[in-house]
Amino acid sequence: MTPEEQRKQDERFMQMALKEAEAAQREGEIPIGAVIVCRDRIIARAHNLTETLTDVTAHAEMQAITAAANLLGGKYLADCTLYVTVEPCVMCAGAIGWAQIGRVVYGTPDEKRGFQRFAPEALHPRCTVTQGVLETECRELMQAFFAAKRK
Repeated sequence: MTPEEQRKQDERFMQMALKEAEAAQREGEIPIGAVIVCRDRIIARAHNLTETLTDVTAHAEMQAITAAANLLGGKYLADCTLYVTVEPCVMCAGAIGWAQIGRVVYGTPDEKRGFQRFAPEALHPRCTVTQGVLETECRELMQAFFAAKRK
């Protein structure tokens, strides 16, 4: 796949993650969405459910990892790519590492809680990371959500 084809594919799947983030927002959740792709097919979709489930671990990434593992019938997701609208936190990065996800693509960085700041080695050693895919859209969704909360 050429770099241009990869960029277009990443943007297409990130759009799906953004749809999940928008669903989270409609439900009063922090608008973070995730999809997991295996062999060019979405096998899991999820968004934050921490408020709905009263569970601090119910992040979009955690929900997506569980759904993908259940679908594939195994805990390792080495052939999968996780698309998530915001940089994963340390907890999620640990789960991504344990699941051995092969690639992580995220939209906007999380300077306060992102894994790159606190645990840059948390992912599996073979995992590659692509950041900044549809960054503006992902960032603006988060900023609008928190601006509305402060009113």
